Amino acid sequence: MVAEEVAEASPVVHYHASDIELISTERVLPHSGSLKAPLNNQKAEDEKNYVEVTMEIEGGSIALHSVKTVAGDEKVGLIGKKLEKKASFGANAMQNATIRMKQLKRLASFSKPVKRYDRNKAAATHALTGLKFISKTGDSGAGWAEVEKEFNKLTASTDGYLSRDLFAQCIGMNKGFDAFAEKLFDTLARQRGIQGGSINKVQLRDFWDNISDQSFDSRLKTFFDMVDKDADGRITEEEIKEIICLSATANKLSNIQKQAEEYAALIMEELDPDETGFINIDNLETLLLHGPDQTTRGDSKYLSQMLSQKLTPTFAENPIRRWYRDTKYFLQDNWRRVWVLALWIGVMFGLFAYKFVQYRRKAAYEVMGHCVCMAKGAAETLKLNMALILLPVCRNTITWLRNKTKLGVAVPFDDNLNFHKVIAVAIAIGVGIHGIYHLTCDFPRLLHASNEKYKLMKPFFGDKPSNYWHYVISWEGVTGIIMVLLMAIAFTLANPRLRRGQNNLPKSLKKLTGFNAFWYSHHLLVIVYALLVVHGIKLYLTKEWYKRTTWMYLAIPITIYGLERLVRALRSSTKSVKILKVAVYPGNVLALNMSKPQGFTYKSGQYMFVNCAAVSPFEWHPFSITSAPDDDYLSVHIKIVGDWTRNLKTKFSQACRAPLNGQSGLLRAECKGDNSPSSNLPKVMVDGPYGAPAQDYTQYEVVLLVGLGIGATPMISILKDMVNNFKAMEEDEWDTIEEGGSPLSSTHQKKARFNDFKTRRAYFYWVTREQSSFDWFKGVMNEVAEEDQRGVIELHSYCTSVYEEGDARSALIAMLQSINHAKNGVDIVSGTRVMSHFAKPDWRSVYKRIALNHPDSQVGVFYCGPAALTKQLRQFALDFSHNTSTKFDFHKENF
Repeated sequence: MVAEEVAEASPVVHYHASDIELISTERVLPHSGSLKAPLNNQKAEDEKNYVEVTMEIEGGSIALHSVKTVAGDEKVGLIGKKLEKKASFGANAMQNATIRMKQLKRLASFSKPVKRYDRNKAAATHALTGLKFISKTGDSGAGWAEVEKEFNKLTASTDGYLSRDLFAQCIGMNKGFDAFAEKLFDTLARQRGIQGGSINKVQLRDFWDNISDQSFDSRLKTFFDMVDKDADGRITEEEIKEIICLSATANKLSNIQKQAEEYAALIMEELDPDETGFINIDNLETLLLHGPDQTTRGDSKYLSQMLSQKLTPTFAENPIRRWYRDTKYFLQDNWRRVWVLALWIGVMFGLFAYKFVQYRRKAAYEVMGHCVCMAKGAAETLKLNMALILLPVCRNTITWLRNKTKLGVAVPFDDNLNFHKVIAVAIAIGVGIHGIYHLTCDFPRLLHASNEKYKLMKPFFGDKPSNYWHYVISWEGVTGIIMVLLMAIAFTLANPRLRRGQNNLPKSLKKLTGFNAFWYSHHLLVIVYALLVVHGIKLYLTKEWYKRTTWMYLAIPITIYGLERLVRALRSSTKSVKILKVAVYPGNVLALNMSKPQGFTYKSGQYMFVNCAAVSPFEWHPFSITSAPDDDYLSVHIKIVGDWTRNLKTKFSQACRAPLNGQSGLLRAECKGDNSPSSNLPKVMVDGPYGAPAQDYTQYEVVLLVGLGIGATPMISILKDMVNNFKAMEEDEWDTIEEGGSPLSSTHQKKARFNDFKTRRAYFYWVTREQSSFDWFKGVMNEVAEEDQRGVIELHSYCTSVYEEGDARSALIAMLQSINHAKNGVDIVSGTRVMSHFAKPDWRSVYKRIALNHPDSQVGVFYCGPAALTKQLRQFALDFSHNTSTKFDFHKENF
């Protein structure tokens, strides 16, 4: 065919054809008629010039016939617009027409019309709200007041002009996004012809209105211009590479930055299949809006709306009803804790009252009054609590009770350390009451008692002393004061902030804090117990041995605790392990794979203690087991956060060789047989396993597993265990079918295993701050994704350093992620088969979806990580349990 092209020097390009679809660098506008194309790159003074281009398009080739100017009185019928005359056209028109040849050749190769992406599709609906340049929501006016205030502050000494390097701070972008903000500043300035690298308040308001514009087209144009740095209306591969590097830097994705060239080529391959060397704004729009259609079933949508209404906070007008409702919910959620605490408090009050009344009837009351009653009542509670405080840390006993008995139904074993801390508080209160009443009331009253009254005390205290220090330097006084001092040291260094080194103390004092200080100071309590026995024997007012009951309280708990420590020492010395593999991953995580000691059986979710004599012969530190019970090895992943872990990493770093090409981790030592390099590695001993909340996941048909950072360790073991169990169940089913029997013909061992394993659906959420953290469990995530043939395990990984989906700072990363996963099946952020999400999860939506998917079910929620998220996850579990038919049981492990 023969087509005529009429071009007008304009920044907007349109193509029209009769039987082919022509795509411009700006928009797709199919029409019937001749081919017209206004040319780009004209100067302002040439905006009214027109040229007629005659060419022949046949198959995939284009032949240019002629290019000539058009008289002013001539008209082009298809656009119904009068063309203005110009006597001399110049060389620019011919040059621009030549530039179009390559593009038109590509356009002629299309046989079917390419329509713009339908913005009414479900996938596009969400995307149209994205591509935001600022995190603030609402209209631009709401945020402008803050921006204006910051502008006035920053420009107080610059005559009202804001420099380019302060733009990020002025509009509220966080630190680390300066490069992105400067790129945005350059784009907005270039669009408006502003030069000089600074703007005034009027121009800043114009910038702000642009970047906070809710129009998707406006945001798309700004983003396109950011990438199109030479403003020619086309994005080249080099420009894509540059913006990928910028986005990766802004989102702290170092791995993507290293592969920017490869990813830029991938985008060009996807959006520029004809190798024209550039893409246009329509390609970018299609990629941004494209996504799988999502249909929502009417019933599910209705249920979701009803659920949202139920979860809306309601306030009972009647305070009595409100109190009754809150009390009922509290007891339903905490009845196990309530009865244990109620029993403990009741026993303490009973003992206190018993001793108070007992001494109220003795002769000592005539001299010392109620002071002696208070001191002796507090002393009796101290005996009880000094005995009880040992039991929650008898880990072997608690693990045995958890695994072998049904006491876990009524006793909250997960709260053992919390109960240990509560008892410590009660001891501190008891010590305060006992000591204060003795030192400030009892002893002074004895000194000032009349000779007649003191005769009642002479059988107990001897002759009347002449000074106060007589009582202080006695056996009772010295042992009591030393105990108080040692307990004060141990209790103070057990404070979480001091134990974790999160304090602002001077450097000289900071050395006295940390885990080591906590560990060793707690062992001072051995001396405390010895002094407590002596203190109890040397009582002033009690002479009969059978009434000196301190040793009776302590005998059984100390015996149990002593046996615990003995078992630990014997077990760790006999259960020697051999280091099979060592790896140090980015993010300061040390992974140790060890041989499994004979008879070492454990459940997923449990933990064990690790000791390295080369670092410290006395320190044992707990770590979750990341291997599965069916694995023939033990593994732990250790976050380097303190002195002991830092020294452990140093010891293994010195003994290990660097990794070979293609191996993950920074260090690796693979040991085989006696000739392995393990002899050069530090010796490691293990003790365990010990029970933990996550081990009970098998009791729930549906589980929600949440791990923050290194808190994913117990969940990794659970995921592997679930995959192994599902595979074993499938193999058992096939064996049963082949043998022609029924499932009841399985062995007793298999029956017991499958009866204990109730889980049929799992949701795993791993949230981490750094991209490099995904290397820790990359192999496990891929294995679970591949082996989970039934699709019962739903994997979600979140990288919080990346801005949320819909933010312009992560828009290109999201596009690249979608393309690469569709093409290669690998996520560019995590490096696994699991598509990662950006920013933090919406936990409310997570609970809501599970409640909708599993009505009338009991869901086990298991969380491991810092305490900051505990309150939120627990509260959502309570809210959804109270307002839906789905009950969420929350369990947590904090570190």
